Amino acid sequence: MARNVEIKARVSNVEAMRQKAAAVADKGPIEITQDDTFFRCESGRLKLRAFSSDEGELIFYRRADQQGPKESFYLLSPTSAPDTLRESLSLAYGQTGRVRKHRTLFLAGRTRIHLDQVEGLGSFLELEVVLEDGEAAESGIREAHILMERLGVQPTQLIQGAYVDLLAPAVPDFRR
Repeated sequence: MARNVEIKARVSNVEAMRQKAAAVADKGPIEITQDDTFFRCESGRLKLRAFSSDEGELIFYRRADQQGPKESFYLLSPTSAPDTLRESLSLAYGQTGRVRKHRTLFLAGRTRIHLDQVEGLGSFLELEVVLEDGEAAESGIREAHILMERLGVQPTQLIQGAYVDLLAPAVPDFRR
């Protein structure tokens, strides 16, 4: 499975963060619309990300729900029929939540910088430092901390969990 180190943080001034991200990035901005549907999953999280009616990806991932940089294991499976797959998975496993967002993607070396406008939640920054096979998570954690400092991200801005958790805080803790 692929791995990365990631953080999520609340952002109060999106335009200021966009300028900071652009200043540290090698590529971007790339504008992306995403519609994520989460399904019951005992061994991690399972979501279907639809980009359009004919492009999406099923994503299985595992990561700790903690603030600050954390290692994530994930597997991506592309699909050309996200609506049909969503219906199949909903019937088989049941939906646990849905997150719609507009993402602005920047690339800084091996790190994906996401500025997310999440429907019903607001603005967030997400960093994903992609790790090499066999690479220690600590090197990605160091890189995430350096980028956090360069972008001016304070520890008080960090969130744990996923956007779907923030949208449904009263829902019992089942894997989303």
